[in-house]
Amino acid sequence: MRSNGGIIGEKKTVSPSSASGIWAVRDAQRERGASNWAGSPVSITIDYLVVAGGGGAAYYGGGGGAGGMRCTVTATGGGGALESALSLLTLTNYTVTIGGGGAQKVATGGNGNSGSNSVFDTITSTGGGGGGGTYNSAGLSGGSGGGSPMGSGAATGGTRTASPVQGNNGGGGGTNFVGGGGGGAGAVGGNGSVRYGGSGGNGQATSITGSSVTYAGGGGAHIDPGATATGGAAGGTGGGGNGGGGNTHANATAGGTNTGGGGGATNNGGDQTAKAGGSGVVILRYPDTRTITIGAGLTGTESAASGGYKRATITAGSGSVSWT
Repeated sequence: MRSNGGIIGEKKTVSPSSASGIWAVRDAQRERGASNWAGSPVSITIDYLVVAGGGGAAYYGGGGGAGGMRCTVTATGGGGALESALSLLTLTNYTVTIGGGGAQKVATGGNGNSGSNSVFDTITSTGGGGGGGTYNSAGLSGGSGGGSPMGSGAATGGTRTASPVQGNNGGGGGTNFVGGGGGGAGAVGGNGSVRYGGSGGNGQATSITGSSVTYAGGGGAHIDPGATATGGAAGGTGGGGNGGGGNTHANATAGGTNTGGGGGATNNGGDQTAKAGGSGVVILRYPDTRTITIGAGLTGTESAASGGYKRATITAGSGSVSWT
């Protein structure tokens, strides 16, 4: 018998999904070794955006820091070097975990709650740091750091994750019980001053979905009721929650769902609730010839093909994904 077709049969064909014709054992082994045989895993390049949960804010303290942002398309958090795409295999399971935002605090002192990590295979983004709420202390460290409370003066807030860089530091605290803004993926949180809390640091935009979307903004701090402002300091673009207070005693707002935004801080006006950070998200981009399977425990969707790619957006849970 000839190696590929001959007097007893037509030419054999093989692809990762099928193999037709009559095959000698040595030929089948060769094709398996080259990952050409039906059912053999083949290499696939995956771009990713992995955003962790944002930090919760503090009561009479700093805004929550944004969740760490790691990305292979457009830009990554903290002005770091663009991440490298992963070379994975089809027919193989890879872990995905979506980090939750740090929980809110109602009229309770102490530091805000940090967000949880998000994970895709070997890539981990660190949860955002909670806002500082203990007098003369710093905001908590995280993907982006939480803002510091009153008493820390012009000192910086909580520090960002340094290796790899995923975000920015939080802002320092001011006076009259106002804190600094939480750091964002695109900018440092603003420092507090006299009566005015710092704004949350802006997030970072990426076009991994095919359109430019901003993620991971820091949470704003509250503003003293004796100030002329209506409401608190603004949260950063990309889901950062606004601070509360001001002369209208406005409520703070939470970080945006699936943005990794930090929560907004508050004082004893309004609902007296320092708000939660926003949950994280994982977005995966891959060739449109492939189809993803999103496993049990995960919530997500796959887009239609566009520009040579499909995208999977995973918004909650923990489980595994694979491709065919």
